[in-house]
Amino acid sequence: MRTSSPKRMKRLAFLTLGLLALAGCSSSSDDDGGDKPGADAGVDAGTSGETDAGTGGNTDGGTQPSACLGDSFLTSLGKDKLLVGAKMENSTASSAAFDVHYLYISSALTQSSSVCTACNDSCTTQEGSCGQYACAWWGCWQDIAVAPGAMVRDFVRTAKGRGQLPFITYYVQLLGSRLGEGAAQLGALNDAAFLQRYLNDWRFTLQQVGTEKALLHLEPDLWGYVQFNATNGDPAQVPAKVTTANPTDCGTQPNNAVGLARCMVAMARKYAPNAKVGLHASPWATKMDVYLNAQASFDVAGEARKVADFLLKLGAADTDFIVIEASDRDAGWYQVNQGENTWWDANNATLPHFHQAFAWAKALSERLNKPNFWWQLPVGNMALPNSGNKWKDNRVDYFFAHTAELAAAHSVGFAFGAGIDGTTTPESDNGNLVNRVKAYKQAGGQKLCP
Repeated sequence: MRTSSPKRMKRLAFLTLGLLALAGCSSSSDDDGGDKPGADAGVDAGTSGETDAGTGGNTDGGTQPSACLGDSFLTSLGKDKLLVGAKMENSTASSAAFDVHYLYISSALTQSSSVCTACNDSCTTQEGSCGQYACAWWGCWQDIAVAPGAMVRDFVRTAKGRGQLPFITYYVQLLGSRLGEGAAQLGALNDAAFLQRYLNDWRFTLQQVGTEKALLHLEPDLWGYVQFNATNGDPAQVPAKVTTANPTDCGTQPNNAVGLARCMVAMARKYAPNAKVGLHASPWATKMDVYLNAQASFDVAGEARKVADFLLKLGAADTDFIVIEASDRDAGWYQVNQGENTWWDANNATLPHFHQAFAWAKALSERLNKPNFWWQLPVGNMALPNSGNKWKDNRVDYFFAHTAELAAAHSVGFAFGAGIDGTTTPESDNGNLVNRVKAYKQAGGQKLCP
């Protein structure tokens, strides 16, 4: 059991196309604020084999899973093989038959209670005006003569034109709240003025997607922090002024984290009816970082069910899929820059290893009765020098060499991308990811079901 905090994403924004640059996620091991597992936290969690973890509530979302959870999901998207994608430049997206192209939306919020209708001096954030190509709000990261939201509209249109599914990660609550990561940011949920601006921004995002097919990923980390900090493991004990903030879309929802999650999913159905929507499952949400467990006796499946039961309370039964991750940056980067060992054993002989992570994903999906999608996988490979933006990692090569294992774990897709600047990207990996995608496609892809 390691003693350092789990790897989590703290995405820092500010990107424009020559204007600001949107950073991916960055993990902070120093900013604990009392909200991270301590040494050996959760060592006993799940070892008894119990599956409810005291969470109670509705768990019927996945108690009787079908043998092939992802087949109907893919069919509804016009696909029949395990999807592969990345966060990448358009030139890279055009160089191989990627199924998915993903984008972060991660920024500050505008100060007005309503979303800006123009990128001019009347549109402001606390950082300043959105009229001078220096806006901290994602809606004006574009030609400011164009109506706000072009970044998403153009992204969706361009991906569709390549025959790829746009995958949009919406990560705005932390930066929009301007509070610390973890327990602190949850306090903003009970601020009606903040939540009004936040839900208006979510609606605006959905309106840019419109009737197009897309995959929508709601707030990585947030639901993990809700579980981590919830009294008695109950999300209903985390207050959120949902009905005051958005009576139009959330008027019938409870004023707590359950109401927020359910309302955001319902809004996706209303404003982006052809999109698929998923919450994020964090492997550290139970105060135990399952992916780095080194004890053979640990009940990995039981720990996964604890996360699933909590997500079901939040409304995951009404979603289409669940998003999971491996690490926010390359193992070589962590080893060199922070002296931490985040490797998974590719021989599956020594914990932590890939089979453990896949077992967690499989149990999670079966409890939820939802397929999983691996997101933000490190892009590095073992031929890279461990410097600059070229770092060693083994996830790309393992995932492509073991697609049958992914299918057996109820995965419907896997996508790679750098979590922060200075780590490996599809443009800096010496062509390994693109070559792997080409080979995967030439081999016919991976069916999910026998």
